[in-house]
Amino acid sequence: MLTSNLLITRSAMRSVIRSVIRSDMLATLTLRNLLPLSSIFLSMCCVFVAAMPATGRAVTQSLATNALSIGNGGEPETLDPHRYNLRLEETILSDLFLGLTTFDAHGKTIPGAAERWDISTDGLTWTFHLRPNLKWSDGVALTAEDFVYALRRTVDPKTAASLAYFLYPIANANAVNSGKQLPEALGVKALNGSTLVIRLANPDPFFAERLMYPTGYPVPKHLIDKLGDSWAKAGTMVSNGAYTLTEWVPHGHITLKKNPRFYDAGNVHIDQVVYYPTDDELAAFNQFRAGELNAIGSFPSGQLDAMRATQPKALRLSPLLSIMYLVFNVTSQPFNDVRVREALAIAIDRDILTSKVMRTGEVPQFSFVPSLVENYQAEKVGHSKTPRAERLARARALLAQAGFGPTKPLKLQLRYISGNDNKKVHVAIAAMWKDIGVETELFHSELKVHFAELREGQFQVAQAGWFGENNPGHYLSLLRSGTGNVNYGRFSSAQYDSLMNQADRTAALPARLALYQQAEALAMKELPVIPLYAVMIRSLVDPRITGWVDNARNVHNVRWLGWRAR
Repeated sequence: MLTSNLLITRSAMRSVIRSVIRSDMLATLTLRNLLPLSSIFLSMCCVFVAAMPATGRAVTQSLATNALSIGNGGEPETLDPHRYNLRLEETILSDLFLGLTTFDAHGKTIPGAAERWDISTDGLTWTFHLRPNLKWSDGVALTAEDFVYALRRTVDPKTAASLAYFLYPIANANAVNSGKQLPEALGVKALNGSTLVIRLANPDPFFAERLMYPTGYPVPKHLIDKLGDSWAKAGTMVSNGAYTLTEWVPHGHITLKKNPRFYDAGNVHIDQVVYYPTDDELAAFNQFRAGELNAIGSFPSGQLDAMRATQPKALRLSPLLSIMYLVFNVTSQPFNDVRVREALAIAIDRDILTSKVMRTGEVPQFSFVPSLVENYQAEKVGHSKTPRAERLARARALLAQAGFGPTKPLKLQLRYISGNDNKKVHVAIAAMWKDIGVETELFHSELKVHFAELREGQFQVAQAGWFGENNPGHYLSLLRSGTGNVNYGRFSSAQYDSLMNQADRTAALPARLALYQQAEALAMKELPVIPLYAVMIRSLVDPRITGWVDNARNVHNVRWLGWRAR
C-alpha cells in the first residue's frame, strides 16, 4: 500500500509539473494580459538575471539625502484610512498616521498616540490617555475628540468602509454600521482633550491590537469639513504620523516627507521616503540590483538561489502570519453544494504546491487560522491525513453525486492575482482538478481589480489571503454572515454565527478559544474556503539600512529605519 501511494504521488507530481511547464497549452486556459499587481501575494518567475552589486546611483543619492526608495507592490486605490482595503495602502498609511496603539520594529503592540490605557475590571471600558501636546501636521492640536470623530466616521455607513467590522467590538458599532443607529450612538466619548473612553459590547482581549489598523486612525475633522473627500490628496492631506504626503503621481510614485510635528520626530532618522508601485516583480528585482530601489517586499522565486549566492546580506526570508486560500462563491451554483466544494478541496495536494511548485519555504495549511497564531490549536480539514489516492476516489464520487462526470464535466473559472508565481500555483491547481475530471478556465487580473471583483461577488472560485493578527477571530470573522463584502463568498451559517457570537461574549480566553475551535471545525466541514499555505516573505533590503527587523507581521514602519553610518 505504501508503494502504491508513493507511485500515485509521483505520478500526480509529474502531471502537475508538466501542466505548469506547458500551462499555455491547457485547452481551457484563458489568460488576460493585465498588469500584474501583487503586495501580499508572492509571484513566481524562473528568469535568471546576472548578479550586480546594489550600489547604483539611487542608493548613493539616498545616502546623501537621507531618503529611502521602497517598492510597494502596486498602486493604492485610496489613502483615506477609513476606506482602505489593501495591504499596500496600509503600508503607506502607517507612515502617515498614528493610531491609539501601533507596532514597534518587531511587530509587537505598543502605545501610539495614547501613552497608556486602563481597562475596567469587567473588560468593557477602555480609557486611553493621549500623549501631551499632540498635533496634526498643520499645527492644529489633536485631541480625543478627533478620535471620537474618526471612529464614528469609520462605522458610519456613508463612509462605506469595507473593513468597518474591525471596530465591531465597540458598543453599537454593528448597529451603526448597518444603519440601525446614528453614529453618535457608538460607544466612544472624550472626557477631555486628552482622555478617550471606549465602551465595548463584550470583553475583547485583542482590542488593543485591533486599534493599530487604519480603521482606527484619527482623521482631521477640521480639514474634512472644509474639503470633503478631497482631503486625502497630496498637497492637502493633514496627518499625525511620522510623515506627511507631499506628492502622489498615479502609477509613478508616492513621496512622504518627515513630519516635524510628529511627537517623536527627534527619533525619526529618514527624512524622505518614496514608494514605487512595483507591480512587476522582475522589474522591481532588477531595479533593486541596479540600486534604484533600497528595499522590495517580494521578488521572483527563481532568483532565490542567485540571491543566496551573491547577496546573502540583502536577502530576508521570514514566515508571514497569514493564510492563502481559495474562496467559493456559495451563492452561485454548483458551489452552493458542499459536495462540489469538498471534491475540489480534497483534490488539491498542498505538499506538491509548496515543495514542488513554489519551492520557497511556504508552509502547507490545513486550517483557516494560520498555524503561526500563538496559543491556539487550529482545527484542520478532515482530509488532511488521507492518502491522495483515497482523496481522488472520494472527490470523483462526490462529483458524481452532485451530477457531474465524464459526460457532464464540472466546468469552472478560477480567478487569481496576476504574477508568474500565482500563475504557476493556479495552473497546478487546475491540473489537480483535471485529475478528477474538472475543466478549469484560468483568469487573472491585477490585485486592485481582483479584490474589487471579489467584494462585488463577481467570481466562482478565487484566490484570496488574509494576515496580520495573533487573534483567531481575525481570520474566522471573514466567514461571518454579518462581516460584509470581505466575506467574499457570502458564506452564511446560523450555527457558525452563533459560535462566533458566543466567543465575542466570552471574557475568559481559554473558553473563547474553545468556541473559536468549534466554529473553525464547522467551517472546515462546510468548506466555503480551501486553506492552501502560509506565505514565506522574500524581501531584499539594502544591508546598510538599520532597524529592519524580520517579523511575522511583515511590518516595517519607516520611523524605525535609518542608514548605517559609513
